[in-house]
Amino acid sequence: MSKIGYIARYSIIINKLSSHKYCTYQELENHIERELNFLQTLDDTLNVGFSKRTFERDKKEIRNIFQINIEYSASRKGYYIEENEGQRNNIMQSMEYFEVFNSLQLARGISPHLLLENRKPQGTENLPKLIHAIKKNTQVRFRYQKFSEGQESETLIEPYALKEFKYRWYLIGKDCKDNAIKRFALDRLFNLEITKKTFDFPENYDIQESYRHCFGIINPENEEPQEIILAFSPFQGKYIKTLPLHESQQILVDNEQELRVRLYLRITHDFVMEILSHSSNVKVLAPEVLVERVKNELQNSLNLYL
Repeated sequence: MSKIGYIARYSIIINKLSSHKYCTYQELENHIERELNFLQTLDDTLNVGFSKRTFERDKKEIRNIFQINIEYSASRKGYYIEENEGQRNNIMQSMEYFEVFNSLQLARGISPHLLLENRKPQGTENLPKLIHAIKKNTQVRFRYQKFSEGQESETLIEPYALKEFKYRWYLIGKDCKDNAIKRFALDRLFNLEITKKTFDFPENYDIQESYRHCFGIINPENEEPQEIILAFSPFQGKYIKTLPLHESQQILVDNEQELRVRLYLRITHDFVMEILSHSSNVKVLAPEVLVERVKNELQNSLNLYL
C-alpha cells in the first residue's frame, strides 16, 4: 500500500475519534469503510483496507508518529483519544495537515484548477532527521547562517521541538555552547548531522507553556505578557472572528461600528508586524507601549514617501 493510503486511514481514524468519543469497533469500521470507499472513487489507485489487525497496527503508528493515544474504555464500551487541553490543539493541527495533504493528493488530476502559492519550501528536507533526533533525545550539529552575520557558524544543539510560522519551519533547542534556548530557521540550516550523544530533556521546561503567550516564533521569556485591546473595522472583524489571531482572543464588542477583541500576549516584533499588516482596518487601544510602537512604525513608513 502507498504511504498516501496509510495517511488517509490515520486521518479518518483520528477525525472520527476527535468528534465522536467512545466509538465501538463496529462503528469505527463502518465509518472508515465508507470514507475509504469514497476516497477510492476519487483515486482508483488508492488500495486501502481495514481490519481489527490493521486497527491495532494503526493505533501504534498514530501513537509513535503523532503522540496521539487511542484507548479503549470498558465502562463506555468504546475507543477514544486520550488527551489533555494542551494536546487538543496538536490533534486539531494534525487533522488540518492530514486533510490538506489528502485533498492535494486526490486533486492530482485537476492541477489546472488547483492554485497553489508559487513558493519553493526550503529546509523541509531536514524535518525527518530532526524529528528522529527529538524523539531519541539526541544532539544535532549543523552550520547556521544568521541574516545579521556574513559567515556560517557551527552549532551543537539539544533539539526540543519544531515550530511552523509564516511558511517557515524552526528548530527550538538548547545551544550547548551557552545553554540558552534558541530558535533556528530550517531554511538557513546546513550540513545537519545527528550525533551519537544523547541528553535528558529538562524536567522543568514545558515547550507548550513557554510559547503559550507568544505570537509567532520570537519568545522573550523574560518579558511578561500584557493585555492587548484591538478594534477592527466591522468587515475585517469577520476575518478575525473566523481566524483568531491567538488562542487567548476574546470578543469584547461586536457591532456595526467595530469588532473589539482582547488578547494576552508578549509584545514582540512578530506581533507588531501582524498588526501593521491590517493597515487602517485596526486600531490599537491598549496598552500604551504598543500604541506608541505601532505609531512609530507607521510614521517611519510614511517618512519613506515624504
